[in-house]
Amino acid sequence: MEEYTAALPQESRQPSAHDLEVLSRQLGRPVRDVVEIPARCVCGNPLVAATAPRLSNGTPFPTTFYLTHPVITSAVSRLEAGGLMTRMNDRLTADGELADSYRGAHEAYLQARNEIADRSGTGAVPEIDGISAGGMPTRVKCLHVLVGHSLAAGPGVNPLGDEALEAIAEWWTKDRCYCDGAWDTAGEAPSRDLSRHGPQGLPDIVGRPAPVRKPKSEAVGEQSASNQDGTA
Repeated sequence: MEEYTAALPQESRQPSAHDLEVLSRQLGRPVRDVVEIPARCVCGNPLVAATAPRLSNGTPFPTTFYLTHPVITSAVSRLEAGGLMTRMNDRLTADGELADSYRGAHEAYLQARNEIADRSGTGAVPEIDGISAGGMPTRVKCLHVLVGHSLAAGPGVNPLGDEALEAIAEWWTKDRCYCDGAWDTAGEAPSRDLSRHGPQGLPDIVGRPAPVRKPKSEAVGEQSASNQDGTA
């Protein structure tokens, strides 16, 4: 299996001021409580942010690995719009081996979060003990979380995140930079939430349409692609 841009040495994971600015531009809003950059583009820009399991305002935050790069986020949104999560959930019900592997991904996620908590000084967060993200360990409810986990952990840890990464190869691959034009680099970095909360980055970069967004009235109650179970 291919090696992703992941499992970075600890010194490469430390977020710089530039990293935090790039993350804010990628997401269209100020980032908070980012403690590590566990996966980077070949050019060095962040692909995934690792967020402290307890935010600075005291809120428990289970979504440790948060996918930030707009091109990858948009490509994963395309998979979700195409019904991949439903097919994955059907397979989890029917395939015991896959279900066991996915349960292992859940355990790996919890272990990684505990290690990040130790390194960041957050300490234990009992409110989210045993709770990972993305629907693990029994279902898939957010592919962005699973892809973020696969990029952060490397291949062989999250089977469905790995599958989704393979499925977006038409729009993003680890060995090429897709950053040019993927987010607004002009002016000041966002100081308030300016995000569009929807697919972005694909049309101009790969020449393919982004997923069609539902009208607001139809989207009430649905999770935005950029939410990923929480806010980084």
